[in-house]
Amino acid sequence: MLIIKYIANNKYLAIVGFYLLFSTLLKALTEIDICIPCLWKTIFNFECLGCGLTTAFISILKLNFKNAYETNWLIFVIIPVGIYYITQDFVTFTRKYKN
Repeated sequence: MLIIKYIANNKYLAIVGFYLLFSTLLKALTEIDICIPCLWKTIFNFECLGCGLTTAFISILKLNFKNAYETNWLIFVIIPVGIYYITQDFVTFTRKYKN
């Protein structure tokens, strides 16, 4: 129940997170690409620092860490920081909810 209330409290973050997770899993399993394209690459025609993160995440899901690092090494920074942020936010939410 607490997780459902947390998701309802953070509905926009949850929608974006679920979309990113769903689109990445769909691309990894079926090669159907509904991921958001890089606007920087589309407009200016060269890659930004975030280009390749989806491919790197798919490589991690397939346990191919070398390819993930070669695609975009920032994935090994972004995933732990994201997990830390979500965990800390959930802990803060549970403390407020209990009081």
